[in-house]
Amino acid sequence: MPVTVHGVTKFYGAQKALDNVSFELKAGEITGFLGPNGAGKSTMMKIITGYIPATSGRVKINGSDVLTDSMEIRKMTGYLPENNPLYPEMYVREYLSFTASFYKKGTPRKQQIDNIIELTGLVPEQGKKIGSLSKGYRQRVGLAQALIHDPEVLILDEATTGLDPNQVVEIRNLIREAGKEKTVMLSTHVMQEVEAICDRVIIIDKGVIVADEEKNNIYSRIRKGSRSIEAEFDRPVPESDIRLLPGVVSAVCIRENTWLITTGDESDIRRTIFDFAVKKNLTVLSLVKKESNLEEVFRQLTGNR
Repeated sequence: MPVTVHGVTKFYGAQKALDNVSFELKAGEITGFLGPNGAGKSTMMKIITGYIPATSGRVKINGSDVLTDSMEIRKMTGYLPENNPLYPEMYVREYLSFTASFYKKGTPRKQQIDNIIELTGLVPEQGKKIGSLSKGYRQRVGLAQALIHDPEVLILDEATTGLDPNQVVEIRNLIREAGKEKTVMLSTHVMQEVEAICDRVIIIDKGVIVADEEKNNIYSRIRKGSRSIEAEFDRPVPESDIRLLPGVVSAVCIRENTWLITTGDESDIRRTIFDFAVKKNLTVLSLVKKESNLEEVFRQLTGNR
């Protein structure tokens, strides 16, 4: 189910949180929504789910307008907010039954709840009060309420915040499975999470979209026009010697006797570095062509605006 955002601007008083934002989320695709703190991520997600209105612009889900068809939109969407508001005095099954009562679904409610409890791994905790659960299980409850009505669009704001590594893997697997059939938008600060499960990346900074591309294509933004080589030698090497190599524009010592050497074009200078080492009577312990990662892209696109 497609989600179309067109020209959305949002003001909080005199402060502009979003500035003419446009993008489209595709069915069966997991989109990572990235940005620094205060970039407008949570505001955009609240507008998509109908929790707050845009100052101007339109959001449509499967052709239905979020502002004028809000009740229909809520039936189509599942939303896990960043702070995951829950009722700590309620039992897990009781809370999910309460949430399910808001939706008219063909599946009998008990079966509906049983299915989602099993899907989100809440079976051992279903008889406990939410307030007694660990952070990881509270996140599972939040995800369960977002999925309880089998929505076609899933909006997740920092879904894995505060989880231990094992819990993160489990929640990622849940999101990956959901993404096979649903339109999923995932906000996160964890770049490895995006690289692990997302098909597409949207980066927002100061309320403006600065990148919107398939994950594999976004790296070309910083690969183009330069290349980095990580070289480890058996003993210290003066930076001035490395900087004299043809094509080298920077040399940074990243750990003992190990240099990140960057060229001004995309040429591979590993042979040049090897010949340099032979000339200087150095032993090359490793020589690795460094591929760009999402963290580098993020820093480049959001660090200087």
